[in-house]
Amino acid sequence: MDVLKFQYPLLLHGLWGVILLIVFFAFVMRHKEKLLKRFGHLDMIHKMMPGFSRGRVIWKSTLFILAYVFLIVAMADPQIGQTVEEVKREGVDIIVALDVSMSMMAEDISPNRLEKAKYEVSKLIDLLEGDRIGLVAFAGMAHVQCPLTLDYSAAKLFLRLMDVDLIPQPGTAIGDAIRESMKAFNQKERKHKVLILITDGEDHESKPIEAADEAAAEGIKIFTIGLGSPQGVPIPLYDRYGNPAGFKKDRDGNVVTTKLDVTTLQTIAFNTGGEYYISSAGETELRKIYEKINEMEKKELTSKQFSQYEDRFQIFIILALLALIIETFLPIRLRKIKQEMY
Repeated sequence: MDVLKFQYPLLLHGLWGVILLIVFFAFVMRHKEKLLKRFGHLDMIHKMMPGFSRGRVIWKSTLFILAYVFLIVAMADPQIGQTVEEVKREGVDIIVALDVSMSMMAEDISPNRLEKAKYEVSKLIDLLEGDRIGLVAFAGMAHVQCPLTLDYSAAKLFLRLMDVDLIPQPGTAIGDAIRESMKAFNQKERKHKVLILITDGEDHESKPIEAADEAAAEGIKIFTIGLGSPQGVPIPLYDRYGNPAGFKKDRDGNVVTTKLDVTTLQTIAFNTGGEYYISSAGETELRKIYEKINEMEKKELTSKQFSQYEDRFQIFIILALLALIIETFLPIRLRKIKQEMY
């Protein structure tokens, strides 16, 4: 079944101009008649104007208005017709668990660890071709920020919203992040599942190694990316206006530092068949991970029917030109051909 739709439907509001044109032409005709009345009765004046046709004046105005309508419709780019095709997409399910704890605001990586991580995840989403992507945010607890989706634009939108204010509970619960990510995957499958864990902290409370073993049993392969330094750096604080307000301190007034637990991240990756990477200025970690993902067995994620419409604005441009040409060459006066008999 053929369907008509417009690529730029907002331009159709230009059709309100038809009312203005009708009012304008009606005003012009009435104004001319008022001028003619000054010279006498209209019927007598029209008899003195051989060939004059008021109907043709109306037709010329109508053709001009029609040309305007066709031009507006053409500008809105009408698309008529429908082509249906079957499209199959294959890939794997990827969850990115991103640390959004306060320590991610450390500026040892420019502009800070969190913005650097978000930038790299955004670039990863640009690389995807059929894989589903989901996001999990974690600090002292974890929650699903974006369920698995093929809508990469939506995933990027949720990614931009991820900030240190998203999780009110402080800390770095890596184990909770893994367990929450496990819930986001299809529980009935034991393959085609990848978790990318990006963090800068150390965690001994949420039992991350045990969580990784549980993920491995579910067929989840975990790739870990460490941000920051194993030596530790201070955690910056900011006021409500975003201005620097010193560094985080403990109850004794000592500056708190955040350290990267390389050993734990390496163990998590090793136990699940993944790999550990440390973040670098070259921004190649996620690209390398995606190359590994491409080597994995794919599954059919979706099969949809897409409708393709063909532009038909050319028809309305031609109609507009024809209306203008006819309006231009349509005379107001009728030509009377007199034949004299000899």
